[in-house]
Amino acid sequence: MSKTHLQGDDVRYLALVGRQLFSVIFIIASAGHFTQGTIALAAEHGVPMAGLLVPVSGLIALAGGLSVLFGYRARVGGALLAVFLVPVTFTMHNFWAAPDASTFRLELLLFLRNIVLLGCAVLVTKTGAGSLSLDAAMESRPLEADSAA
Repeated sequence: MSKTHLQGDDVRYLALVGRQLFSVIFIIASAGHFTQGTIALAAEHGVPMAGLLVPVSGLIALAGGLSVLFGYRARVGGALLAVFLVPVTFTMHNFWAAPDASTFRLELLLFLRNIVLLGCAVLVTKTGAGSLSLDAAMESRPLEADSAA
């Protein structure tokens, strides 16, 4: 039985697809942060100044998601997503305060999902976007000042 090893191109494409799949949840979810329903729900969970902080968190999630999606300053984008996830996870998915068993299970699931997403955000913050990204394209392109010399 032979082992299959990933080749360099395979890893590049896996990193690209993984980055895109990871970022899409934040891009899609960010739109909800501008609705009165989401703002009201956050206020019910005790978020102070929810009318301001919820839309700001939507902008952070959108900026981080787009950064990671395109691989443009992806380390910063990953950090933005981590900054977004920590307060949202502990404030909005506080399963330990659930009033009943079904809410407990749902909030626990969403809490754990966010913990996994936080791990991915930290990984992107550490490793960057990979070779199929705007970051890599910009690094490999010679600067105009260098080429004029």
